Amino acid sequence: MPKLKDQSKAQSSKNKELSQNPKDQRPAFVPNPHLRLECQPKNMLIGIDGIPLAFPKTGVGHYTYELARGLSQLTPANQFEILYPSSFAPIKDFEEASNLKTNRVPVGPVGRHWWSTGLPRYVSREGFALFHGTNYDVPLWRRCPTVVTVHDLSQLLFPETHEKRSVKRARLRLPLMARTADAVIVPTEAVRSELQKNLGLVKEKVFVVPEAARQIFKPVQFSVPTGTARERFGIGDDFILTVGTLEPRKNIETLVSAFEIVAKENDAQLVIAGGRGWLSGPLFSQIAKSPVRHRIVLTEYLEDEDLRELYCSCKVFVYPSLYEGFGLPPLEAMACGAAVIASRIPTLVETTGDAAILVEPKNIAELAEAILGLLSDTGAAEDLAKAGLERASQFSWYLTALKTMAVYEHVLGIN
Repeated sequence: MPKLKDQSKAQSSKNKELSQNPKDQRPAFVPNPHLRLECQPKNMLIGIDGIPLAFPKTGVGHYTYELARGLSQLTPANQFEILYPSSFAPIKDFEEASNLKTNRVPVGPVGRHWWSTGLPRYVSREGFALFHGTNYDVPLWRRCPTVVTVHDLSQLLFPETHEKRSVKRARLRLPLMARTADAVIVPTEAVRSELQKNLGLVKEKVFVVPEAARQIFKPVQFSVPTGTARERFGIGDDFILTVGTLEPRKNIETLVSAFEIVAKENDAQLVIAGGRGWLSGPLFSQIAKSPVRHRIVLTEYLEDEDLRELYCSCKVFVYPSLYEGFGLPPLEAMACGAAVIASRIPTLVETTGDAAILVEPKNIAELAEAILGLLSDTGAAEDLAKAGLERASQFSWYLTALKTMAVYEHVLGIN
């Protein structure tokens, strides 16, 4: 096995080659990170899609929640309303503020057609200055300027990893929503390029606004196991962690196969943290048949406090995803001081920089070698963890809110 530090240098060179974008891929409009608050629009009513918050929060739900809170704190003179129809269950565990409210809009048989009828009517009646669809959708009838966030194009580019009905809906609606909105926000340059190539959007319409790890994710010592997630799930001191909804795109099958190789040389456990998603039957079948199934722990969906504990105490965090729009879990793991291994795909190259060991997503032997390298070389793992902390510190939800507000300004024609 090559020395891990030499491998890291070679990895860094590969990362730089992949992350260097040609000039024509740079955003035409770059939100000003030093925008003065007194120059920002005031006394506006801004609507934000609340449907992602009506379910247990995963990626888009966390994005919506953190962005809404960040925007309300950034511009206290503006009013922000989290809108969703009464056909959805009430939003729980949302911290409101004087200028940030949730509104479960009553809808009847007609208004239940939220995007085509209910929302456009409500937006028009209440006089919203702008509506931000945080989960691919905006009102079909234009009653005010709109911004839509497109997190990724996985349903178009990797249809085999999604249910057929979801793919069919995305093929019909995503191009329509991207054309309807006045501006499109994406989390990475990689997704921006994909939108231009696959949906034919002009670059002037698409703005890159990176996301960030949530504030709860920071290094914490967990020396006493009593009452912790590790105790509940029977997780020892040495374990490899992966986090995410269990669905084909996350490529957990490759990690399980790599772990079977690792398990021959190391006593670590594999902890898979995430709720059961679509088309996950083959993964559970693979685990049930694995010769090391007794060392694989499935936790289901975890709240942030439990997730932080696992991030902070794992020996290695592995994210072998086939495709991502941004890749929040690797950044969350870095923010907690974990050494990270991730897939060598454009978005994760962009998000992790030089602070992760990257491997080909389907290369089982390469992934196993990388894991064993970090488990056996604590010095290299510590160096990688330090690099990860530095990388994670370069992102924040304050900056996300600041750049998002600058996109609103651009759409509204406010200098």
